[in-house]
Order: sequence, then structure tokens, then C-alpha cells
Amino acid sequence: MKRKIVAVLMCATMVTMLGVGCGSKESEDSSSSSSETKEELSEDDIKGSLDGVTLKVGTSGLFGPFSYYDEDGKTLIGYDLDLIQNLQDILGFEIDGGVQAMDYSALTTSLAEGKLDMGAAALCATDERKEVMNFSEIYCDSGQVVMVNKDNDEGIKSVDDLKGKKVAVEKGTASHTYASKNLSDAELEVHDTITTAYESLEQGKVDAVIQDGPGASFYIKTTPDSKLEVVGDEFNQGQAPYCVAISKDCKYYDEINAAVKLLIENGTTDELYAKWCE
Repeated sequence: MKRKIVAVLMCATMVTMLGVGCGSKESEDSSSSSSETKEELSEDDIKGSLDGVTLKVGTSGLFGPFSYYDEDGKTLIGYDLDLIQNLQDILGFEIDGGVQAMDYSALTTSLAEGKLDMGAAALCATDERKEVMNFSEIYCDSGQVVMVNKDNDEGIKSVDDLKGKKVAVEKGTASHTYASKNLSDAELEVHDTITTAYESLEQGKVDAVIQDGPGASFYIKTTPDSKLEVVGDEFNQGQAPYCVAISKDCKYYDEINAAVKLLIENGTTDELYAKWCE
């Protein structure tokens, strides 16, 4: 875990220096990337700086262990919900109507159109998203993995074995982007939620699912009767940096980003990863 956080902090430093995320192919023009903090804000500067401010905040509720529903089916829990609470504790803002849960497509659209001020849902800072929203420092990073059904022997041992296979991905995710760009020889089945992608693989309707490593591990760990397993090593590492997304219409980017950076530096994100992902 210590190695993961060191890598994340190195990526975060690069974001600050270059104004782009890990694996970005953008130019140095910052107009399509996250806003840059004009001056370093200290903990004293940001503590309570958003007292009296109300923000509209969104998440997915569909991606454990980062954002999902508790056993009651109503209470949102996970890494990102704790992260949002920590940001509230530092900055002092209120949330308009509570954290709103929606699928990734609606979430990113709402952020792009300014209907939400902030989103935390294991959102990857992709080049395409940077054109329509801003991103904080990287608080977690993961690669993708291949999941298969143990009952179906398709000879899939790694991502290199997906040629000619039917592969399910969740729409708008880093896995979807990777598969679209790199698996032209495979048949993609694009799902609105990762839940239905898992179901499709459980039922043998597809040969594999590509998913972020923590999400795949969480599903297998929390689904006792699952037939799914991860094969091969993580790939596409450094291309799925999780960041807090901030609408370009939101004028509190500097404060939110500084608070995320503080949570990284004081070990809070390390503690959240240990709590939710290990």
C-alpha cells in the first residue's frame, strides 16, 4: 500500500507541475485540463473557507468499494463517501439535498453541464473529461484487470487473449476507453452499469469483463456465489487516476483541490484505502 501511495503522490506532483494527468497526451495548454492553483493554499487558508457555501455533489453508488449502497439499500457508503465527508470537515461546505447518486454517464454529463459542482466516484481524469470539467490531485490510482467465468474455459489468461472474444465493459469508464482503443479484434458489449456487465459474465453471455482492479476484487470478495475470477496481471496502470471532479462553473476549485492534497499528504487517503480496498 505504501508503494501505491508513493506512486500516487508522484503522479499528483506531475499533475501540479504539468497541469495534466498521468498518461495524458494533451499539450501544455491548460485550457482543457484542470485549473491550476495560482498560489499554494495552506491548511489554515482552507480550514472552514467554504462555511456557508452549499455545493451540489454527485457520486455513482454503483462502484464498490468506492461508492455503493449499504445493506439497507438506501445508505451510500464507501471510500468516496468518506472522502467527501473529510472534504466537508476541512472546508465546511454543505451539500444541497445530500449526495446524488447516478450512473457514470449521467454523472459526467451533469458535471460537464454545471448541474453538479463536484463529483467523487472513482472518476478517472481522462483527456476527454478534462475538456469539460476540472480535476483535483490524484487520490488513488489503479490499473485494469480481466475477469472471466471459472465455468467457461475460453483459454483466457490475460488481456492478450481477448482477440475474437466478447468483452463486457461499463460505459464511460477507463476500461471502456482502453477496450475501444486497444481491442479492435474483440466484440465489445457496453453496459450502462458494471452490475449488468458482471451479470452478463456470470451467465456466460460474454467471455470476459474488463474492470478496475479494486472494483473487481471487491465484487468477488462480496459475492459469495460468484463464478468470476481475475486472470493475469493488472494492465493499463497509470491510466486510471481517480480524482475529484469539479465543474468548470464552480469557483471553489482551488479550495477543493488544496483540501484533497492535504488529505493525501496527511495520510487520510492511505487510511481510506486500507479501510475500503484491502
